[in-house]
Formats: sequence, structure tokens, C-alpha cells
Amino acid sequence: MSEYFSLSDCDVIGFDLDHTLCRYHLKETSRLIYESFARYLVEHKGYDKDLLNLTPATWDFCFKGLVVDLEEGNLVKLAEDGTVLRATHGTNDLSTEEIIKHYGPKREWKHFNSLNTSFTRSAKYYFYDNYFDLPGAFLCGRVVDMLHKRGNEVNSDFWKDMMAAIDHNYNTSAFKDDTGTYFPSVKRDPGRYLQPCSESVKTWLRSMKNAGKVLLLITSSHSDYCRLICEHILGKDFEELFDVIITNALKPGFFSLVPQQRPFRTLVNDMEESEGLPSLDKPGWYSQGNWPHLHELLKTMTGKPEPKVVYFGDSMRSDMFPASSFGKWETVMIVEEMEGEGVPKSDAAMSNEAQVEPLEKRGKFEEQGMKSPSSASNQWGSYFVDLHKSGGGDEESQKLTWCCHCIHKYSTMAIPSVEHIADLPLDYKFPRFSPDKPCTTGYYPRPPDSLLKRCESLS
Repeated sequence: MSEYFSLSDCDVIGFDLDHTLCRYHLKETSRLIYESFARYLVEHKGYDKDLLNLTPATWDFCFKGLVVDLEEGNLVKLAEDGTVLRATHGTNDLSTEEIIKHYGPKREWKHFNSLNTSFTRSAKYYFYDNYFDLPGAFLCGRVVDMLHKRGNEVNSDFWKDMMAAIDHNYNTSAFKDDTGTYFPSVKRDPGRYLQPCSESVKTWLRSMKNAGKVLLLITSSHSDYCRLICEHILGKDFEELFDVIITNALKPGFFSLVPQQRPFRTLVNDMEESEGLPSLDKPGWYSQGNWPHLHELLKTMTGKPEPKVVYFGDSMRSDMFPASSFGKWETVMIVEEMEGEGVPKSDAAMSNEAQVEPLEKRGKFEEQGMKSPSSASNQWGSYFVDLHKSGGGDEESQKLTWCCHCIHKYSTMAIPSVEHIADLPLDYKFPRFSPDKPCTTGYYPRPPDSLLKRCESLS
């Protein structure tokens, strides 16, 4: 395999939608998602109203890549080998001694192997790897705090309520029925939450299509929400940009399940037809579906027995891992955390933000210093690297986080946003991640600070 990756070598270019093609105003959206979940717990499950009161400083806790250990009521940050780097019980830090009490002298999290090899969901843990459910990790911590304050036992019962809160806000009919807090708010004021794509991204998408590439959009969002987002960020004619649009794709199952389990369905007025399709025979907009049937269509559309596909996405569990492991696609991971570690925002993104976010809209939270969920956290440290203290506290070593290790393992390359590469020629050669290269190779436009520092300390 070449040590470089180029879009010009690909026949098919696919995109996830949320937090990939569509960037959100993370602070606004995170507050809305937290409120949607918390309000459900308070109004429907009788939880303490105090869950709805937040100060800007508390948002430091909101950090991507944590695992909720439902058996212990802890949130843990894992190293690449599954050792626990940091942990909290509720929102309160556990000391090295407490971590050892929970996880043994080697600080090993016992379910690491099942999460690391398959990313499957479990009744024993939940991995927070995308911005859509991330505020739920923060809420979990606060619920555990609240249960303790009341003297209640912390067991995984609260988790059933959390799952119900997610379903209440995100289920497929919530958009149409205006239920929950999330969809009605975004429908009322999309500009408050969604960042329009820059002209350079729209031009880039058109240039790929003009160069004969097949363009795909594959999202687990339902068709009605997808349409709202795309019209807002790309314009009313967004459908012309893509050859195939797949909504309600139910990733990662889209990539990993056999075709009989989830056929493609056609849509009429955003409703799925009850009869599944035996195969895909032409481009268009579809719902659900599976990778093998899509692969057959792509062979026909490209005229190639093995079309070369690249897929852009932001979720390790839903995008990178299944697309690279099952689809054998090239994968480009969107890692907004790079911007929190010295990687400059793209010029297009900067001018975009200035246009769409007048100061009065930013509200008091901005001025009072709410941290963006993509920035490094005081409580959790860096998304990429962390210090590992052995028992006794003498020895410290810098370890890659498990999330960082997964980026290197399942992604071809990583970028903070599509804006960062939209102005480059299609034949630009990006260095790809490789086990025999330094771990800083594969990030564009440059690696995050913490990885650079780690490499310097090792050399």
C-alpha cells in the first residue's frame, strides 16, 4: 500500500452528515442536548429539578471518548491497552488509590477486550464517542451525584431512564411529531445550531462530481431531519450534489449485517415503504439498507469490479471501525479535538463563524467561559495522550489514549473538518497512518500538540 492517500485515486467519495459535512455550534447544541435529556428525566421520571441547573464551569466535564462503567457508576478514560488513565464516580475524580481499589493494581478495565475488538453495545458499559450523545455522559455523572446525595443505591437502573431519554428525543418519529426538546428547537432556529458549509466546500463537492466521482451521503438521521440540515448548510439544491443518499442507515449495522436483515427501502413523503428492495438497481434516495447491496450498485455505477471508496465520518463506532473493517473502505476521520490542541481553524470556518454568530446570539454562557466540548478538559486532560501514574505515584509514563490508538488503527487519515482540505487539489497526496511510521503521521494539517510533545519526549 502506498504511504500516501489521494482523493483522485478514489472512485467513490462518501460522507456522514452530522459533525462531518455539517458542523454544529457545539456549545449551543450540547446545551440543547443536555437539556433535552435532563428535562425528560425530571418531567417523566421524577428526577431532581436541580439536574437542569448548570454553570458554565461544569461543562469542563463534557469530554468525548469516555466509557460509562454501569456496574460501578464510574466514568473512565482508557489508555490504548485498556488501563484506566482517569476515572470519576459521578462527576468526582477518583484518586489513584481509588482507581486501584476498583480496577486492581494494574488498573485494567475488565470489559476492554469486547469493546476494543467489536465496539458492540453492552448492558455493562456505554462508550460516548460522538457529540450527539456526549452530553449524556455529563448527565450520567450528575445523576450518580444526585443518587448519592439522596442516599440511594447507584445501580444500572438509572441507565434504563437514560436510554428512554435518548429514545424520547431522537426516535424516528420525533421530528415529524414535534416531540421531545431537541428537534422542535432545531426546527425553530436552525441557524442557532447549524453552521452553513462554506462556498469552498460546496465547490469542492461539485468538483469531485465533475471529475466523475460517485458521491454518497450515508447518515443514521431520518430523512426529514437530513433534509432540514442539508437545505440549511448546502442549499435547496443539495440533492444534485449526491448520486446516492441513504438516511436512517442505522450504522454500524449498515456495514456489518447480512443483506437479508435490513434491505433498502424507498421513501414516500419521508415514510418508508413497507416492502424492502431485493437489490439496489439505480442511484437515488433510500432508507436503511446494507453495505453489500450498495457495493453492487457502486460496481455498476463505476464500471469497476472493486471500486475504491473513501468515507468521511466522525464516529469511531459508527463510521471508522465498520467502514474499514467490513467495507474495506479508506476512511477519513473528522477529529474536532485537533482544533483544541494547536491546529488552527480553517480560514473558511473562521469567516463562516464570524458571519453567522453575532455576539448577542452567543448569550451569556460564552462570556462566562463555557468550554467547547471539543477542547481539552481540565478534569479529563487531552483526547490523544495522557500521563499514566503507577501505584505509589512514582512512575509516570505518557500513554496514547484508546481513542487516539483507534484513530491510527481504523482511519486512513484525520482532519479537524472538511473545510481544512476543501481548497486542496484532488490529487493532493496526504501521508497516511501507518504502524511503521511515527504516530504523528496521518494528521492534516498538523498533529495535535500533545502528540507532538509525546514524540519529542520519546526521541
